[in-house]
Amino acid sequence: MSDLAPTAQAMCHYVVTSIVDDTDAVQVTATSAGPDAVRLDVRVAQGEMGRVIGKRGRVAHAIRTLVRAAGSRDEVDIEVEFVD
Repeated sequence: MSDLAPTAQAMCHYVVTSIVDDTDAVQVTATSAGPDAVRLDVRVAQGEMGRVIGKRGRVAHAIRTLVRAAGSRDEVDIEVEFVD
């Protein structure tokens, strides 16, 4: 885990691993997206992206909301991207 938004990154990893079957394939990578912004790229095993996105993107929206709330503790804005 990187030093960029450790609370938000840990929260994102925990939530995503709770959803998928192959927990070893979950990767959350943090990169700087500006002076007070961090981008989290989430990768999961092939075939499990649908579980993370959910119907009409509802699960993805909920994950983004939770991780942004955790990012406030790190005092940064969080952007979550789900990468194939």
